[in-house]
Amino acid sequence: MSIEIGGTTAPGLAGVAEAFAANFARGDDYEEVGAALVVMREGERIVDLWAGSADAARTRPWTADTLVNVWSTTKGAAALCVAWAVGEGLVAYDQPVAELWPEFAQGGKGAITVAQVMSHQAGLPGWAAATTLEDLEDWDLVCGRLAAQAPAFAPGSANSYHAATYGFLAGEIVRRATGRSLGQVLAQAVAHGADVFVGLPSAEDGRVAELLPPRSPVDVSAMPLAEPARMALFNPAQEPARANLTSWRRAEMPALNGQASARGVCAVYDLIAMDGKGRVAAGAIDQMCAVVADRPDLMLGFNPQWGMGVAHNLIGVYGPNPATVGHSGWGGSFGCADRDRRLSIGYVCNQMGSELVGEPRGAGLAAAVYEALG
Repeated sequence: MSIEIGGTTAPGLAGVAEAFAANFARGDDYEEVGAALVVMREGERIVDLWAGSADAARTRPWTADTLVNVWSTTKGAAALCVAWAVGEGLVAYDQPVAELWPEFAQGGKGAITVAQVMSHQAGLPGWAAATTLEDLEDWDLVCGRLAAQAPAFAPGSANSYHAATYGFLAGEIVRRATGRSLGQVLAQAVAHGADVFVGLPSAEDGRVAELLPPRSPVDVSAMPLAEPARMALFNPAQEPARANLTSWRRAEMPALNGQASARGVCAVYDLIAMDGKGRVAAGAIDQMCAVVADRPDLMLGFNPQWGMGVAHNLIGVYGPNPATVGHSGWGGSFGCADRDRRLSIGYVCNQMGSELVGEPRGAGLAAAVYEALG
């Protein structure tokens, strides 16, 4: 069955549209239900595609402004909010977090820096106290637990992906420095009307796609993982269906629950590709994109070359340039910025795959973009 593709591509980029359409006819666990792809170069949109359905029943067409929960792709937007605060002189990456958030000094954490938090080196990859998915909707509760607990490893001695805690740590740093929540800073100072939200306003509910769980979920509990990685994955274990609840969308979870269109994700990364576009200080973008941790991540199992909340592209999922920075989300979404080519890509979907990183749809689309551009 052929799929109707909405949108446009610039001349010479028809191959990108073909690769996008092919994902709707894969015949495997990654076959699309609804998705969108946007590419910007030099600040101009050169690919803007969407297709499929925004719900499992296939009664709602996916449109150019359909939003969907993008899981950890949210982290790129959160990192940009911290970079904005750095550029405004409100935060410094080498600053101890406890200078902004005094309660954070508990448990021997007084010397942990903002940079260690942003590069997954703080030793707080999960909660020590039992934590539920419902708890994640209570900002003060979960931030209080993080402030009270001791690090799971010596800060700076390793990096282990802070899957959920990253957003609360980054968000509380922003809140203490600015007096505003991260979602408010994103909306008011960074996104400038782009379709990306942390804490979705009720007026936007009608645009949100239903998120669909992986067709063949991976049993992560059977994997041999270091204890810090187990903390990140199982306390609490995430559930795809949770993202479809109104309470989830309203809460601020800056590592997990961004609601974004492909245009919104790409707009975030366009700010990085274009040196902040005068909205975020170029020097702060430079610091954000510098390699801070250059070793394998205990949870991810490869070297992400963490910057301040973005990963570098050593494994080639964002095209051929290893200096490209980006972040992927559970199930398939991703955003990336190639500062050398002033190029950004945003991709979102509602049919989740099972991969955390290196999902074939997104990697194939990025490859198609670079092949078409030459």
